[in-house]
Amino acid sequence: MGKNNNHNIKALQTALLEKLPSTRVREEEYLRYHTTFKIGGPADVFIEPTTMAELSFALRTIHEFDVPVTIIGCGSNILVKDGGIRGAVVSVRHMTQVMECNDNVLCIGSGYMLKDASEFAWVNGLTGLEFAIGIPGTLGGAVFMNAGAYDGEMSNVVTAVRAVDFQGNIKEYDASHLGFAYRHSIFHDNNEVIGEVIMTLKPGDKAAIKARMDELTEKRESKQPLEFASAGSTFKRPPGYFAGTLIEQTGLKGLSVGDAQVSHKHAGFVINTGSASAKDVLDLIAEVQRHVYDQHGVHLEPEVRMIGED
Repeated sequence: MGKNNNHNIKALQTALLEKLPSTRVREEEYLRYHTTFKIGGPADVFIEPTTMAELSFALRTIHEFDVPVTIIGCGSNILVKDGGIRGAVVSVRHMTQVMECNDNVLCIGSGYMLKDASEFAWVNGLTGLEFAIGIPGTLGGAVFMNAGAYDGEMSNVVTAVRAVDFQGNIKEYDASHLGFAYRHSIFHDNNEVIGEVIMTLKPGDKAAIKARMDELTEKRESKQPLEFASAGSTFKRPPGYFAGTLIEQTGLKGLSVGDAQVSHKHAGFVINTGSASAKDVLDLIAEVQRHVYDQHGVHLEPEVRMIGED
């Protein structure tokens, strides 16, 4: 980090501490503590806002000091490289001040886990969010990625989003302006940060909703290596194939680089069996891509986002 940038980080930290407690503005914070892969070097400064006002203040202040910013949720779909992330990392994991239900409309803070949102819907007798019960990630991350599973996806239920731009302005979008596509939303393009999500569901039978949630949970637990740290599915589904099946057919289950391993339970997952580095994971991904391409002529594209520096 350059001297000038270092000075900016210090000045930014001082400015942030005027309104945020020191427990939520930390320097040189290792991101392995904030990713489901349990991998990642340090962030220069790590910030955890809890409300739309705090998120707006943090982003506006970062912008004023001209410091680069990276946004994360619970860190479930990312691989942070071993050199960590320069500038500011804002985690929305604690944006959990809002969880409301009015008739069949839910308004929920983006830091809540999808599991929490799914269970909140069930408690209120609303159907439509059962598919999300086992998706590992925050609600904000799920909207960002238009996450989906078992024939459901976020675009089917989200009716509005409140977000904050990097200048600290609070915006609201209705469904028609969210740009949903496969694993994509407008937030990939506009660099705004999701703060609150509004979803419209349908009244349903509580017992039936619960039964479906239990069924999907069992399905996921029986098939996925949830006992190990990972970032979820490692590869996007290639047209006409399943990534896990291709990897398994190539004989790569159990293939390891350091403590990074292709899961024996589900070949579509690269897992951290101990203290894998990001380099281990990246080398293993490259190895898998090479073997699958050689045998099947299919190029596997990572679904996991790689961020930070080597």
